[in-house]
Formats: sequence, structure tokens, C-alpha cells
Amino acid sequence: MPLNWSEYYYQGFTKVNEKNNLSLSDDEIKRSSEILKSFNPRLTGREEEIPPEVLFDRACLHWKNKPDTGTVISDFFSGMELHPKIFEYAFKVIDVAKSNGCSVAVLTDLPNGMPDEMFKGSIPDLLECIDLYVSSQSCGYRKPNGKGISFISDHYGVAESEILFVGDEEKDHKTALNAGCDFAYIPDFLEKFSLR
Repeated sequence: MPLNWSEYYYQGFTKVNEKNNLSLSDDEIKRSSEILKSFNPRLTGREEEIPPEVLFDRACLHWKNKPDTGTVISDFFSGMELHPKIFEYAFKVIDVAKSNGCSVAVLTDLPNGMPDEMFKGSIPDLLECIDLYVSSQSCGYRKPNGKGISFISDHYGVAESEILFVGDEEKDHKTALNAGCDFAYIPDFLEKFSLR
């Protein structure tokens, strides 16, 4: 999936319009897309999480006839037709960590405005393998804020410095620095344990 979904917002709102027979104009759909884009953390650097209902209520405020917010959110994300792909190495990384006596937590930033349960519903195989799932919604902050790592350290009763954060982008590395924990890029981790 792309890291920034903003180019799909128009498509998502178009699907909401079609599925609910709203008769929104092209300008109204573009306006909703721009409002949602104005909150996109990939574009704004926003670290504090905002509930999906708040974001979509603001994005749709100018609509004359608006379905309930839950319907808008569901139709919007299904209309974008984006689905997560879990790379096979993810399961290998988890297996290596567990075989070395480590607990495995996942820290993820949710797509802008996506409810936690919707995202979790798209990764059931991964959820079965991990010990703790932490999202930007469950901890209230987005990377590179270190609060997600602190949430994990509090859960396990360990210091942040005892955590190894494995990630695939610079934002993950900055998160580790902000939290005071160790970090490894996924390619380096895979190479170290001969998982490539």
C-alpha cells in the first residue's frame, strides 16, 4: 500500500456519493478530499491522533444530506480499494524474535481517518502471531512521537531501552530515537538472521 493515501481520497468520497445517492457535485467531493488531506499526517507532520469520526464529520460538514458517519467511513475506505499486503518476511521476523525469547509487539500508524477495528480486520493472520498490537489510535500518538514505544514498555513493565524497534522507514528510526530504544532497519535485521 502507498504510505500516503491522499491521492485516493477523491475516489473514496466518490464511492460514498454513489453508494448513498447523495448527488454531491464534483466541487463538493474535491472540497471533502482537501479537508481530509489537510489533516493527513504524512503531509502535516501531525503526531497527535484524531478520532476518525471527528475527521470525517469535518470533511463532510458542507454536505446537505449526510449519512451517519460510520457509513461514510466504511464506504470511503472500501471505495479506495486499498488492501494491506503482509510480506512473508514479517512472519519470519516474528518467529526469530519469539524463538529468542522475545515478546513481539506491533506499533503502527493507521491511515488517516481509518478506524482501528477496520485496519485490524484486514490483518488477522498477523494479529494471531503477535503478543501486543498498538496503533496510533490505541496509544493516541503517531510516529515519530515516542509515546507508542512508551505504551509498549509500560505494558511489559520494561524500560524503553530494553526494546528493539524494527522498522522500514526513517520515521521508525526517529521514533526509536525519541523513545530511547534500539532500532534496526528491516533489511539489516533480515540479513543478520539470514532471512532474505
